[in-house]
Amino acid sequence: MPLEWINCEEAVRLYHLGQVVYTCGTLLYRMRGGYSARTGLRSIVDLNSIIATEGAMQARLKGHAGYTPPLDNKALFRRDDHICLYCGERFGNSQLSRDHVTPISQRGQDTWNNVVTSCKRCNNDKAGRTPEQAGMALLAVPFTPTHAEYVYLKGRRILADQMEFLRAHFPRSSRLRDRFVVEAAEPYA
Repeated sequence: MPLEWINCEEAVRLYHLGQVVYTCGTLLYRMRGGYSARTGLRSIVDLNSIIATEGAMQARLKGHAGYTPPLDNKALFRRDDHICLYCGERFGNSQLSRDHVTPISQRGQDTWNNVVTSCKRCNNDKAGRTPEQAGMALLAVPFTPTHAEYVYLKGRRILADQMEFLRAHFPRSSRLRDRFVVEAAEPYA
């Protein structure tokens, strides 16, 4: 099960601790370390794009049906494809905001199922009202991503083999499933 993105140093640490069970995907880096005083040989660790480690309680919790990924704007904006779900325009991160469908002032929650991406203009127009009260229809229904979808949303430059691995863990009904075909051709910034 996909858990998280890690950097090269963290991957080398997992290899050193003997926690890597197997690897798949493509070879990304060959890390060279120091020389052994005993053998005179230099340490070398090959890092693949996907590494599997021994299971932990964290992995079991993230795979549980009741797990909810933490809500943050970066992942929210990617979930909604940087589109304001009121006016339908695409914006950059600095022009977007998190809008509560049912406002906090009306006992709404700060949860995935109650927040959408909104441009700042639409968010100001809607103010502390529900979409119905403001006469502003939502273009899509908000949803809570699974953990695999969240790992995808948090990634920046996802390699084809990594995306294939992640996508295999998406639910069949995932709204993000078809997005890979479009995004695979475009590198992330």
